[in-house]
Amino acid sequence: MEAIASVIAVLGTLLGVAITQRFQRRALQRTEEFARREKMRQERLDAYSAYAGSLVNYRRSLVHRWFFEHEQRTDEEEVDVRRRAYDFRSQAQDALFRVEMLTDDEGLIAQARGAFERISLVHKAQGRDEMDARRDETRREIDDFVKAAKAYVAG
Repeated sequence: MEAIASVIAVLGTLLGVAITQRFQRRALQRTEEFARREKMRQERLDAYSAYAGSLVNYRRSLVHRWFFEHEQRTDEEEVDVRRRAYDFRSQAQDALFRVEMLTDDEGLIAQARGAFERISLVHKAQGRDEMDARRDETRREIDDFVKAAKAYVAG
């Protein structure tokens, strides 16, 4: 009788250890999955906000370039204005590449590219009315990108 009780106690202990180990493994997997998702969310948040910020700077530099070329041109400043615009363009392209690498949604990538391309045309406006229209359109493009990107970083 004591032998049977001992065998039952050992089997119960082994079963308890196996069940505990299984629950701990599942809990660890859930914790690791949560950590991966949270890290991706944070990377996307950083990339999307950096991209939106770089688009704002790029857009601002092209608006400044347009006004410089159409209303207050001096040859000495032209090189600096163009250089800054190209620097902001490069920063925006770098940020766009990060967005593309971190995003699975082709629609969001297309939206990001479209905003970049339309902003690149801001300084080519022929007159003040066209400039104002392009400036408003590109502001909406940036806002629309931010709204769409929020779905990927909402906690």
